Amino acid sequence: MPSPAGPAVAALAVDPLDASSLLTAFGALGIAVVLFAETGLLIGFFLPGDSLLFTAGLLCVPGATEGPQLELYQVIPAALAGALAGAQVGYLIGRRGGRALLRRSKRKSLEEGVQRAEGLLDRYGPGKAIVLARFIPVVRTVLNPLCGVLEVPVRPFTFWQVLGGSVWVVGLVLAGYALGSSVPNIDRYLLPIVGLVVVVSVIPIVLEVFRARKSRRGGGDPR
Repeated sequence: MPSPAGPAVAALAVDPLDASSLLTAFGALGIAVVLFAETGLLIGFFLPGDSLLFTAGLLCVPGATEGPQLELYQVIPAALAGALAGAQVGYLIGRRGGRALLRRSKRKSLEEGVQRAEGLLDRYGPGKAIVLARFIPVVRTVLNPLCGVLEVPVRPFTFWQVLGGSVWVVGLVLAGYALGSSVPNIDRYLLPIVGLVVVVSVIPIVLEVFRARKSRRGGGDPR
């Protein structure tokens, strides 16, 4: 008979940075919790939203991998609930907490995320920035409270965050599902594929850093 402490030990052994580990331990519920924390709470900036969604889509394909079997009808609603509710809570936190809340953290990655989020808002305006931020790690964590700090009207914010969040969630889950359905023995390539997803998700940050440095060297407006 398995020890009653087994589930508790397994939960303690979960790697929060490993999408496969999170999905194995918590399934669809874990997706909702992780996306809520990543998009709504500043402490969740390090969580693997992109790779989590893509891997969840792969695990929805019957027999595609040796990992846990998930279902699209559970994964997509859970992911949407976490991502959309998280963004709305982040907005409300920023509205009530003010800019001091964003400056309270001493983590350099969060400070840089705030700068990039402000750059997106200045360059594209709230609507497009809210949608684009969903695809940029760290920025999608800080942009929601930043919109609250800047008092972006709640109705436009809600519309654009629901639109951007839905495209992000459904797009990545279905991309994983499509790949798992079309490539035999996809589990052999799971780690490289997830690594590629992480690299692709970081590309916008790298491009923004290079653009900002070039603007500073040229003395021009970084926007």
